[in-house]
Amino acid sequence: MAFGSHTRLDVRRPQYHSSFCSPSTAVAVFVALALVAVWMVSSTLVAPADFSPFHPTTRPSQSPPSTAPMDRHPPPVNQQQPAQEEDANEPPPVTQPGVDQHTELPDNGSQSQPTDNPPAAAETGTQAELLTETTTESDRGSWSTQAAGSNKDTHKQQQQQQQTAAPSNWKLCNTEAGPDYIPCLDNLQAIRKLRTTKHYEHRERHCPQDPPTCLVPLPEGYTSPIWWPKSRDQIWYNNVPHTKLVEYKGHQNWVKVSGEYLTFPGGGTQFKHGALHYIDFIQEAKKDIAWGKQTRVVLDVGCGVASFGGYLFDRDVLTMSFAPKDEHEAQVQFALERGIPAISAVMGTKRLPFPSRVFDVVHCARCRVPWHIEGGKLLLELDRLLHPGGYFVWSATPVYQKLTEDVEIWEAMSTLTRSMCWEMVNKVKDRVNRVGIAIFRKPTDNSCYEGRSAANPPICGEYDDPDAAWNISLQSCVHRLPTDPAIRGSQWPEEWPLRLEKPPYWLKNSEAGVYGKPAAEDFQADYEHWKQVISNSYMNGLGIDWSAVRNVMDMKAVYGGFAAALRGLKVWVMNVIPIDSPDTLPIIYERGLFGVYHDWCESFSTYPRTYDLLHANHLFSKIKKSDVLWWR
Repeated sequence: MAFGSHTRLDVRRPQYHSSFCSPSTAVAVFVALALVAVWMVSSTLVAPADFSPFHPTTRPSQSPPSTAPMDRHPPPVNQQQPAQEEDANEPPPVTQPGVDQHTELPDNGSQSQPTDNPPAAAETGTQAELLTETTTESDRGSWSTQAAGSNKDTHKQQQQQQQTAAPSNWKLCNTEAGPDYIPCLDNLQAIRKLRTTKHYEHRERHCPQDPPTCLVPLPEGYTSPIWWPKSRDQIWYNNVPHTKLVEYKGHQNWVKVSGEYLTFPGGGTQFKHGALHYIDFIQEAKKDIAWGKQTRVVLDVGCGVASFGGYLFDRDVLTMSFAPKDEHEAQVQFALERGIPAISAVMGTKRLPFPSRVFDVVHCARCRVPWHIEGGKLLLELDRLLHPGGYFVWSATPVYQKLTEDVEIWEAMSTLTRSMCWEMVNKVKDRVNRVGIAIFRKPTDNSCYEGRSAANPPICGEYDDPDAAWNISLQSCVHRLPTDPAIRGSQWPEEWPLRLEKPPYWLKNSEAGVYGKPAAEDFQADYEHWKQVISNSYMNGLGIDWSAVRNVMDMKAVYGGFAAALRGLKVWVMNVIPIDSPDTLPIIYERGLFGVYHDWCESFSTYPRTYDLLHANHLFSKIKKSDVLWWR
């Protein structure tokens, strides 16, 4: 990890490649993701192991068929066989092949219905109207987008739209990264041109101007992944054949090699004796954290192999974990192969791709981030992301060791957090893991900011939108908190699980929603729609073995209704809001789900082969090209 640069915030949105990208570009991104996803794995569910004496609260789930064999291993995949052309061009599972490009798909969910299983009566009329998303600026009303105000490269756009359809012959990517190739993180040509890397610029996104149209090869000996929940504790070695973390962190119980498996004992740098004890220790230190009730959505900075987030599932908590693709090889890849949410990202010079005031808790266990440097720029980014009243849990040597460097860092952090009006609510040592934690709380109003003798860090200017998060430079300032009780962030979200189904208090019926209805009604109608589509069609009509699905991405999530309707399954959903779509990501977080902003003309920041299912509902509806049904 590293700290931010001395860059000034551009009050405009920076230049970006519009999501109205060429068909060849968009299909290349989608097909590359779809082909590397581990889709419909053939192994059967194995029995979960009992890891904890704490009797954790478990989420409702759909049990796999009781007739499944317990230990059958899936057959290995022959990585030498080239992908079939028809597979490369197969549409996403929620679209209907054979429909002309100019024709919008039916908006009542019937595109997913088998002919012998018609949609429910409620899926007519009202629901058909529901999925007709408003797209013009006048229709959007108060809805903003991450791309609003951007300078568009219109000349480049015209050139791209004149290109032909996606190539029919896909080649293997020939890169130094090999089977782990991520185009925007492995762009060596751009990285070599960087003037400096002292702020971890080389770990940030540097997307190639022309997205590659190639397939990422499988590693030698690749095998369909082990299913959740057994995958939390072991994965196939050949699927992620990296051993640096075993060498560096094996003594801390991160990961070990055991024959043909990599095993994960559940430890970490700060919790060598297991994550569950550490998780309960945090709640004992501050009972208001209340895992799974008050606290539902957590950000884990510098997550390692994400065991912290993996075991928080036992407390009904959803964790967004991230770490850079760096010398600690394959951290995020390990996490995703295990079935734990994670993305490749770094705290460098840009804001993280999340809206403001959305995380209940932010956690850092020896995450190697120098929070106190350069005016606390990186800690101020965490302040942007935390709910008012949210907690920062810091588990690092400056909290509990007395070496000169640790003492100096603790003093600097104490000064910085006081200047940010964070209150240290507890500082305590865990005698089992022999580490200490400090818990800080973000204020709930502006009185402390206004009463400071020195405005350092300063209050951010009115031009600085705290929700702007796509390619926005970090700033050394603190954002004021909302004072209107009807504004998002003025109240703590509903307890989980009530927050999943209830429209947020700040979603006003006086404003139109994405589909044109009053906003709160729009939210509820979207949720009812997806519950019906999933129960009437997705569970039985698509040929998906849901017991084999763990990692899911919704590529255009809107309100997160698709993810909410899957709550009863043992899956997690990465909700993606395209940067030129209405900015509904705060709503997704408010209901206890999570996601990111993204431009689908660029590569997603994840390793290949990390998603079991990709869901795309009207993702390409804006991309029109006559006489070409390019996604078939």
